[in-house]
Amino acid sequence: MEDDFSEEEFREACLDLKASAPAGRGWESLVESEGFEIYRRLEERTGLYEYKAFGNFKDCPPALCIDVYMDLDYRKQWDSYVKELYEKEIHGKLVVYWEVKYPFPMSNRDYVFVRDRRDLDLNGQTVHVILAKSCSKSKIPVKDSVIRVSNYRQSLVIESDGKNGCKGKKFPCSTMITLKA
Repeated sequence: MEDDFSEEEFREACLDLKASAPAGRGWESLVESEGFEIYRRLEERTGLYEYKAFGNFKDCPPALCIDVYMDLDYRKQWDSYVKELYEKEIHGKLVVYWEVKYPFPMSNRDYVFVRDRRDLDLNGQTVHVILAKSCSKSKIPVKDSVIRVSNYRQSLVIESDGKNGCKGKKFPCSTMITLKA
């Protein structure tokens, strides 16, 4: 089973929180709408895209946002793309299995990953961080006709705006999600 996330990985996830756009080279803006921005960049080594999204949730306190995100049973109620979603303890770690419905003629995808949450103090401000990454030695079998996403990682970073919502430098709620599939 893969190692736990390091303190450095949690701190690195916070780097873009104060930026008005993703740090680094090669990021291209895809969408800017109603307080949300989505960027992507091609990772030349793999030929896959990496995505980052920043957004506003003016009336959603950070703790609620994080709780909703972590609640897999609740996600099954509101996310119509979930075919199967559960946590299972394997070798002393909680592993998430998530099968996502894709439209015909595409095949469903599934993800097997570990995740961890930490609340960090950055300059006197509480920042909520969730990290997730694929785990290949989970003992959850691959299903016929479902494509296993084996190179998955994600980070979610949220801080308060000091009122009823969440914020970042430019956006009242900065959420950075990096997906690789």
